[in-house]
Amino acid sequence: MVGGMEMRKNHWIEEWATARENLEYHFRWTRRNLALAGIFGIAVPVLVYKGIVKDFHMQDEDAGRPHRKFWF
Repeated sequence: MVGGMEMRKNHWIEEWATARENLEYHFRWTRRNLALAGIFGIAVPVLVYKGIVKDFHMQDEDAGRPHRKFWF
């Protein structure tokens, strides 16, 4: 390779990259992690689903059709 092209490593970036690569070994469930998993893993998908079903029901009412059955 070309000589004299050494690069100084940024200590903070290297530290962050190491932590990111080893996340599965150091991860712990905390209240905050459980809350985030509950919000973005359960609550948001349920709310999106309910909104989509409501939109389908409104379209059925406008077209004069009976409501279609969905999961809940």
